[in-house]
Order: sequence, then C-alpha cells, then structure tokens
Amino acid sequence: MANQTTPVWFITGCSTGFGRELAKATLARGYRTVVTARNTRDVQDIAQNYGDLVLVLPLDVTRADQVDAAVNQAQETFGRIDVLVNNAGIGYFASVEESDQAEVRRMFEINFFGLSGMINAVLPGMRERQHGMIVNVSSIGGLVAFPAVTYYNATKFAVEALSEGLAKEVAPTGVKVMLVEPSGFRTDWAGRSANDKPTQIAAYESTVGERLQGLRGVSGKQSGDPVRAAEAIITAVESPEPPLRLLLGKAALQGARAKLESLRKDFDAWEATTVGADFPDA
Repeated sequence: MANQTTPVWFITGCSTGFGRELAKATLARGYRTVVTARNTRDVQDIAQNYGDLVLVLPLDVTRADQVDAAVNQAQETFGRIDVLVNNAGIGYFASVEESDQAEVRRMFEINFFGLSGMINAVLPGMRERQHGMIVNVSSIGGLVAFPAVTYYNATKFAVEALSEGLAKEVAPTGVKVMLVEPSGFRTDWAGRSANDKPTQIAAYESTVGERLQGLRGVSGKQSGDPVRAAEAIITAVESPEPPLRLLLGKAALQGARAKLESLRKDFDAWEATTVGADFPDA
C-alpha cells in the first residue's frame, strides 16, 4: 500500500528522454507517479515492480479528452497532483522560409498548446489546496534562438512567457512554477522525435544547413546526462526556494550568459534613443 503522504508526480512524455528518467527516479524514491505516454506499451517496463505507487495512463496532450481523463483518474487514484511535469514535446528542423507550416502547427500544438492544456486541467486542484508545483520543460532554445530550429525555439519562447506570467499570477496561491532549460542531452530529441526538411536554398547552407547536419550528427553523443538531469530537477523542485529558471548543462549556462551580455550591449548602446521616445516631461 502506497504511503498517502508521499508526493504525487504527474509526468507527460515518459516514453523517452527526460520524462522516462524522471519517472524512474521518482518511483525509485517511493513517490507516487503518474507515468504517461501516447503508447503505454513504451512505458510498461518503467512501471514493473512498483505496484500501487505507479499509475500508467495513455496521454496525447493535444487531445483534450485524454488530458481530462488522465488528470481525473490521477486525482481519483492518488487524491491529488503535487507536481506536474510538462515534458512532452517534439522538435522540427528547417529554415523558416522552407518550413512546412503543417509541421510547425503540429509542433506548437504539442509543445505549447498541449502544455497549456495540461496546466489548465491540473491548476484548479493545486490552487484549491494552495500547494503544487508546475514544471515546464523548455530549452536553452527558449532563451536563445538558433538557425535550423527557429520555429522550435518559438514554441519554447512561448512556454517561457506563459511560465513567467503564470508564476506571477499564482504566487499568492502557494503554487510554484519552474522552467527547465537544458542544452544538449542524450535524449531522442534530435533523433526520431524530430522531423526535418533539408535546406534547398543555397543562401541558407552555411547557417541552417550546417547546423542541421551538426544536430543530427551529435544525436546520442551530447554532453548532457538525462539521469543527472532528472536528479537535478527533483532537487530543485524539493528545494525551499525553487528557481523560476533551472539551466541544465554547461552549454546552457554559457548560452544564457552570452544572451544576457548581448541584451545588455544593445540596451546600453541605444539608451539615449530608447529614453528619447518618451514625452520630454514623462
């Protein structure tokens, strides 16, 4: 029988990557965990030997009926959801000009609208209990945009804005929000989880083309360890003062600091013009 005082984690996208390792880590700690995937056969091995600690549910985050059903079943089974981890997501590699708009919209449906739908389903219960944590898996690409993944970056920039604003909205309710911003990790993000459209426009070969080749080439060889990332996420969630943004990986830290410096350079260089746009007596 599961201990009713242990936290309840609800994790989306558990078939691969961060979601899979995070589910394994929470279960190993004895936490009650809702393990979800579009195909539950992909996560049955995670659930083995954990009895009533684990609830395996089918979940396509783009389907509102499945979102509602999964959240309702989780709450009926465990009584509440303490931590929601919005991990489900896909990539798409192409230049902006050459991108297939159907692929772009599909990616937004999963990466942004699917995530926001999960928040809307879980938040009322957290707010009423005045307790809960929403963890949104973003990317260093939610802070810094790169060629070949610009539309993917756009989905993560949207997740960043939603999370930052949401954190301010729910601050008085006891609910917390945290963004996870990894750099390159050995997940399936650059493998089968991402479609692409090879560049055909010569002008983009040195930017989009080269980066696309690099992304595919490094898949499975990235410096980031998903197991250590899962431990880091749990540590941050359980800390007395979780950060709004949790960078994961040296490259993420370097990229974020470079973005700060780039912003500061532009702001300082154009300060007079910026301030001069106000009425003189403002």
